[in-house]
Amino acid sequence: MSPRDKDTLPSSAPGEASHQGMDTARTLSEALPFIRRYAGETVIIKYGGHAMGDEALGAGFAQDIVLMKQLGVNPVIVHGGGPQIGHMLQRLAIKSSFIGGLRVTDAATVEVVEMVLAGSINKQIAGRINRAGGRAVGLSGKDGDLIIAQKLHRTSRDPGSNIEKILDLGFVGEPKHINPEVLETILDSDLIPVVAPLGTSMQGETYNINADTAAGAIAASMVAKRFILLTDVPGVLDAQGKLLTGLSIEQAKKLIQDGTISEGMIPKVETCIHALKGGVEAAVIVDGRVPHALLLELFTDHGVGTLIRP
Repeated sequence: MSPRDKDTLPSSAPGEASHQGMDTARTLSEALPFIRRYAGETVIIKYGGHAMGDEALGAGFAQDIVLMKQLGVNPVIVHGGGPQIGHMLQRLAIKSSFIGGLRVTDAATVEVVEMVLAGSINKQIAGRINRAGGRAVGLSGKDGDLIIAQKLHRTSRDPGSNIEKILDLGFVGEPKHINPEVLETILDSDLIPVVAPLGTSMQGETYNINADTAAGAIAASMVAKRFILLTDVPGVLDAQGKLLTGLSIEQAKKLIQDGTISEGMIPKVETCIHALKGGVEAAVIVDGRVPHALLLELFTDHGVGTLIRP
């Protein structure tokens, strides 16, 4: 730093600058073992919820992704966009309904889903990362046949007759096969991939895929070091509402069975379990509303969410 550079810095009280410098140096020193741990490793990040819709949090997320890349980590971002899709459907006067938390997606709806996910949202996230100094490229699961999908089947049982019937969700799919070579090629080019959770069938049909599910499948296919889900809650909570900082697969299954893990947290935990069984070292459910949640989770010894290990 030149004398002129120093002159442009804000003035500090005597000793204040040295204390700030010591704090910064101490933080970097404490992070060094974690930086070494993740250098050259792939980390899959499911990005969604309020963290994605908040401008300040979005800018902070982009900065954290760029820093991760600079530190040698290979981040892959898979994003959602349910609220944005719902807003666009309302603007276009297209009726939409849900079954079991999944949006029923007919031919008209899937066109809007693709327009919003692979268009405005995808490019907005990539643009934020680029403005933060990174080099992001946006794509969907349809590009390069990244995600080969199949129709998702759900059933329900009538409580009166006890007859099970098949629910038709339209163009809602689930990953059948992941081609990780697409993402590996991008990462080898020193770019940061931002993936919209769409897939294509063997017949060329477009399917809307739950972002958590898509991210977990990609994490398993790439045998990622970490699979991180950014949510709108602190993580998995116990029966008293306290954060559980660490779980095994068996402990997580028991909490689902006894009802402690319920509603929307169930598919998130099940996605983590699927990724772990696919070879991912650990999965983490993190509150994306916490500033710099990614850095706290990866580069400190305590983390900020629920870590699930095999």
